[in-house]
Amino acid sequence: MPSEGRAKKGEPRRGRRGVWAPHLTKISPQSPEDDDRKVRRREKNRVAAQRSRKKQTQKADKLHEEYECLEQENAVLRREIGKLTEELRHLSDALKEHEKMCPLLLCPVNFVSVPGPEPVAGCLPR
Repeated sequence: MPSEGRAKKGEPRRGRRGVWAPHLTKISPQSPEDDDRKVRRREKNRVAAQRSRKKQTQKADKLHEEYECLEQENAVLRREIGKLTEELRHLSDALKEHEKMCPLLLCPVNFVSVPGPEPVAGCLPR
């Protein structure tokens, strides 16, 4: 918004709050050249405003598309988390059942380090 001292030739001057203040307005006759300039300036401003609104709309559309993609990716990841959580529960249950009957865990002699095959490998099914 132009301040009091910046009103251009032929434009009404405005007070502090942007309200037209007739006591600040200079009355001067406008020539056809001034009218043409004003029309060209308004047209240029209208085109610039349209361009700005279009750019803003395109940016909002792009952000919305990105949001939709991220929502889909988030849903896929949440399903994967659910599957992995279920697999973890299943494997934990299987390990607890195995620990109850594992000969390597039940026999105190097997806790001595002896060179040879990996102790856990003896528990795994072949």
